[in-house]
Amino acid sequence: MLFGLLFYPINAAFANTSNNTSNNIYQYKSVASSDGIGKVYMGREISQVMGHQGAMWLERPTRETQEKPSKILSALDLKDTDVVADIGAGTGYMSFRIAPRVSDGKVFAVDIQPEMLDVINFYKKETNITNVEPILATPTNPNLPAKSVDLALMVDAYHEFEYPQEVMQGVVKSLKPGGKAVLVEYRGENPFLAIKRLHKMTQKQVKKEMKAVGLTWIETKELLPQQHLMIFGK
Repeated sequence: MLFGLLFYPINAAFANTSNNTSNNIYQYKSVASSDGIGKVYMGREISQVMGHQGAMWLERPTRETQEKPSKILSALDLKDTDVVADIGAGTGYMSFRIAPRVSDGKVFAVDIQPEMLDVINFYKKETNITNVEPILATPTNPNLPAKSVDLALMVDAYHEFEYPQEVMQGVVKSLKPGGKAVLVEYRGENPFLAIKRLHKMTQKQVKKEMKAVGLTWIETKELLPQQHLMIFGK
């Protein structure tokens, strides 16, 4: 079972860096929640980041049984030539499953942790998959080329972004005209789902935050056992 779930937070001094944002889009709690960083965006406290020490949890053999990530791949309706950005890629679990489906395109595997990119580079050599390109992001910038991406995918990642508005503005800039952003998040509407509270999001909250960066909700696919799959257009 998923029980809370082996999240290894990055050191709080790294995750909750500062109040030095140049505007008032964020607020700060005097005391952070046990699974949060004390920083609030549009009424939602941002969760701690799962550190690279939890990499094995991302690659656990039971993930397909528990979460059905193969259904995500089918729902994306990818073309051979698509360029996909896997943002918060972690170990590249999704990146390396997407890569064969975009054989004439590529996958940008984006993460802020160099240790995760080391894992991705290791898997690249082991699998001889050449169309996965690791990208080191910052907490405020996904470092993606402008108008280069057909689809940006975030699987259980967005809720951890320390600067969600800045990162999503970067994502929007990276999308080609007609490009899409897809967020997969544990259902925040379900209080019985055994995932830490701040590692879940409701559809209402996701829609509100995506609207703030100019993305339009297209549809939600309820095909996963525990997560929403939400599709937005530029």
